[in-house]
Amino acid sequence: MFGRERVEYKTPEQVRAMRAAGLLTHAALESVRAALRPGIALEELDAIGAEVIRAGGGTSNFLGYHGYPKTFCISVNEVVVHGIPGDRVLAEGDVVSVDGGCVVDGWHGDSAFTEIVGEPKDAGDVDLVEITRKAMWAGIAALDARGRVGDVGAAVEDAVDGRLGIVDGYTGHGIGTAMHMAPEVLNYRVREKGPKVKPGLVLAIEPMCTRGGIETDTLADDWTVVTSDGTRAAHWEHTVAVLDEGLWVLTAPDGGAAELAAFGVTVPSE
Repeated sequence: MFGRERVEYKTPEQVRAMRAAGLLTHAALESVRAALRPGIALEELDAIGAEVIRAGGGTSNFLGYHGYPKTFCISVNEVVVHGIPGDRVLAEGDVVSVDGGCVVDGWHGDSAFTEIVGEPKDAGDVDLVEITRKAMWAGIAALDARGRVGDVGAAVEDAVDGRLGIVDGYTGHGIGTAMHMAPEVLNYRVREKGPKVKPGLVLAIEPMCTRGGIETDTLADDWTVVTSDGTRAAHWEHTVAVLDEGLWVLTAPDGGAAELAAFGVTVPSE
């Protein structure tokens, strides 16, 4: 996807500027999360989050991206990523992934979460959401060792431990003055380790997992990606900066301190 493109390393001042986009991205996603309920239409959720971005002085980095028509991607059940919010209404037990971001003063933020609407249908859906979430944090924590970008995918794969399928063909990415930049961040172990992890590197880490196989299909709208076997999927993402002092999760209000503490990773104070 990104080949040997040059990685954009940020100064500490630029990372601090990115924090504004990260926090606004978080606020917009939380507004959507708070509105999730049976009976609400996906396009209504999209409008709620869009208003938070507008009111916060940002602009959507999804709307208009290669012609994408909405502010968020909202993916339900077997939809892995890139679900276009329309008149579909949520039902009890739906597994919903919401992915979005914004631009503030030229800097991008990008994040995603998965939530079950109301009561889960079964324990498998709960495991799907939680294993994927924990795998994301394991991938983030792997950056602290200052090895190679490929260590992220190895950590994600180890955290999943064969309990879910890790979707093939969709990856995390560098982020900064554009939403998608080098390097590509795979969600599984590969021989090619990628560039070195060093201060100034900012990545969007985003594992996507399924309750079944790893194969996907793209629907006729050229956006919506579904599992080939119809099983449910989950998607989690955060924008993370590597600093001299430690890791800083730009799209988490606490910088990732609470989750990363379990890995012995220190987050610098703001």
